[in-house]
Amino acid sequence: MTIRRRLIGAIIVLALLGGSFGLWITRTLSVDPEDFAGLTGQPTRGEQVFHAAGCHSCHASESDNDQKALVGGQAFPSDFGTFYAPNISSDPVHGLGAWSLLDFANALQKGVSPKGQHYYPAFPYTNYARMTPQDVVDLWAYLLLQPGSPTPSKPHDIEFPFNIRRGLGLWKQLYFTDDWIVDDPASKRGRYLVEALAHCGECHTPRNAIGGLDLSKWLHGAPNPSGKGTIPNITPSKLQWDAIDIAFYLDEGFTPEFDSVGGHMVPVVENMAKLPPEDRAAIAEYLVGLSE
Repeated sequence: MTIRRRLIGAIIVLALLGGSFGLWITRTLSVDPEDFAGLTGQPTRGEQVFHAAGCHSCHASESDNDQKALVGGQAFPSDFGTFYAPNISSDPVHGLGAWSLLDFANALQKGVSPKGQHYYPAFPYTNYARMTPQDVVDLWAYLLLQPGSPTPSKPHDIEFPFNIRRGLGLWKQLYFTDDWIVDDPASKRGRYLVEALAHCGECHTPRNAIGGLDLSKWLHGAPNPSGKGTIPNITPSKLQWDAIDIAFYLDEGFTPEFDSVGGHMVPVVENMAKLPPEDRAAIAEYLVGLSE
């Protein structure tokens, strides 16, 4: 009887230890408040960050992509279910109006909600984690000036087991890093735009079975998450355009073959065209400088 009790006790202890480790490994993390202390947001600069990061492309209403209120609702199908962009307007109930700067920074750079829940990486915080604190603050200042809308965010359509958000903590341990992908880029500004703000790799890089990017095939193209066609390879081996061609495409939407931009690249080009010419040139320099 004594041996049995000891065995049961050992099993209970091991279960508690395993549970504690599971809670620890899947915990949420926060930004360092010191990184943002003393920073003042500049909405004008924030507008440029807003365009570079493609915020409007995802968070504007799917029924009226021209409206300014960032009410969300656009659907993003994937192998794990359908994600819906949330309301990020300045509304204090259904948007971000009641958030603090640190709430926003944690969402943007750690993938954590003000309630302490993990966000799904359909929201590209894995890229935004590389943003400078000043850009985060500037973007926040700009968003607070945008119209609010009382439209509730639509819940994601995700089935078990992917609807268990706690498991995203383990996914983050495996695939979430703020390290740069290209160590010695042709343009550091281009790297910042491609790997952080514009999150180009989210579409142009293939993923493994659980949604992690295959960085050994960085920007080598990937299946379209909607199941229709593929996202093209934009490395120099396949996209044989020079830097001038790329910069012109990002500005005017025309290829060297006189074809026009289409599909999901339409809003990307609309955003890129609003950036300074030097930024488009930096992106082009980064892309043509990639090694295979």
